[in-house]
Amino acid sequence: MNRLRVARLCLVAAVLLLAGCAGGAPVPDGARWQPRPGTAWQWQLDGRADPSSADVPVYDIDGFENSARDVARLHRDGRKVICYINAGAWERFRPDQGDFPVSVRGRPNGWEGERWLDIRRLDVLRPLMERRFDMCREKGFDAVEPDLLDAYLNDTGFPLTAADQLAYNRMIARIAHDRGLSVGLKNDLPQVAELVGDFDFAVNEECAQYGECAKLTPFIAAGKAVFHVEYALANQDFCAESRRLGLSSMRKRLELDAWRRPC
Repeated sequence: MNRLRVARLCLVAAVLLLAGCAGGAPVPDGARWQPRPGTAWQWQLDGRADPSSADVPVYDIDGFENSARDVARLHRDGRKVICYINAGAWERFRPDQGDFPVSVRGRPNGWEGERWLDIRRLDVLRPLMERRFDMCREKGFDAVEPDLLDAYLNDTGFPLTAADQLAYNRMIARIAHDRGLSVGLKNDLPQVAELVGDFDFAVNEECAQYGECAKLTPFIAAGKAVFHVEYALANQDFCAESRRLGLSSMRKRLELDAWRRPC
């Protein structure tokens, strides 16, 4: 092969590599991190991550509150790191809060400074979510936990339907995958069967309290982890079922600080 042809091939490879890094080309499924059922985890959204709080292979931490250095520290310890961002509500306390038009902000969702988003407005929300996912990727995260992917089940101030939620959640999954990030389905139990193929793992709160954990078994059957927490129940009230179903379960305080009590 002559030198000119080699140079041309190298140039093409470089262009393709840059396109992939910029999110222009989807990363094949096999190239993404895929947490397996039963993987132990820590979930800390209150401030910066405490890397000494749990000797587990996965940390799920706030994407805005933690820096690339924090993520790198966890990576040096051999851990995978999930980037928490809110995909379903406007948050007054985030640095990008002014980028969300008033027209897409709905009713308060029960947390101070938050309002539901009009997820029908994909044209408005897609670029905003893309910037948040870009932040996760640039900080070195392995995956994203997009919160509040079940707006249609709540009193948002908008006439949202199950179809609206499916379209939005699939858009969120594509945004993550286009950036080489794994992505978790947060709650939204009624649509698990329809979305298990689009998401790489699930994150659930209080399925045991409401007798709904069995609805998450399609993820386990697909070889995908279900990261699960309970707040009100004692461990002896849910851990046996969690082990039987293959969930990665623990008890946490509602403020999601570093304290944890795993099964």
